[in-house]
Amino acid sequence: MEQYLDVTKDIYKKAAITPDVGLCCTTTPVWAFPELEIPKIMQQMNYGCGSTVHPRDLVNNPRILYVGVGGGMELLQFAYFSRQKSGVIGVEVVDEMLEASRKNFTEAETLNPWFQSDYVELRKGDALNLPVEDASIDVAAQNCLFNIFHEDDLKKALQEMYRVLKPHGRLVLSDPISESTMPENLKNDPELRGLCLSGALPLNDYIKMITDIGFGTVEIRAKRPYRILDPKHYDTPESIFIESVEVCAIKDPMPEDGPCVFTGKTAIYFGDEEYFDDHKGHVLTPNQPLAVCDKTAGNLAALGRDDLFISESTFHYDGGGCC
Repeated sequence: MEQYLDVTKDIYKKAAITPDVGLCCTTTPVWAFPELEIPKIMQQMNYGCGSTVHPRDLVNNPRILYVGVGGGMELLQFAYFSRQKSGVIGVEVVDEMLEASRKNFTEAETLNPWFQSDYVELRKGDALNLPVEDASIDVAAQNCLFNIFHEDDLKKALQEMYRVLKPHGRLVLSDPISESTMPENLKNDPELRGLCLSGALPLNDYIKMITDIGFGTVEIRAKRPYRILDPKHYDTPESIFIESVEVCAIKDPMPEDGPCVFTGKTAIYFGDEEYFDDHKGHVLTPNQPLAVCDKTAGNLAALGRDDLFISESTFHYDGGGCC
């Protein structure tokens, strides 16, 4: 294992033994569900930068994989929807984090009568070589882990997720991104990478890493401010703005004309006809917004019509769109 991954393991070994509140930015649950009470210790150990728990992904008793368990908060949230023995698999490389999660699940049982610890199966393993069978998972997720990897390792981690997903399975990710130029000295600082800071890629590069693996559909579900690396506290000549992004990549077949990437664009037809049909599968009725992927948005804009409005990306997409 490369040196920077050893440093990362050490960071999270310490964070398992002594919870480091605020190690990443999200220490409170993003979602609240009826009859779900999350132990305080899980919230303190939620070393993520967003949420990977989306109810519309979690229907029909899915089998769920979560890589990098942290304090177990998102595993508990996933178990809320699965509620079956080993319905959620948590993979973690740090022994101390596995031990802490097991203790936290015992506390979660006392707070949640519906929850049983065996709903979650914890496995010792590495994101680069998952101890999970091929095509066995409906929903795979990771939160603020993959940005730690350098690009060759990130490719391996994404390939592993693709391998274990069933056809049309979903990979839900939450990671820091940055459109600023990250100085090489920060990129190569193993501690800053381990702290989910200096591995942040530009969004388009991040998406391309995902689609190059073979995911045919990608949804950008949220994009939020995350951190500032400023010259006063970091070795950088100018401030670096980092955001967090929540993405769902779907193991759909790759379309002949390239992946469908939804960044929150919308098309609106406001002409005088009963409807507008582009004869490519998109029918728009007057003043009824239709979420479209970036590829379709570009094709519609290229028509040059004065009765079609195409919005800019909102970087928020919650389904129901057309590719």
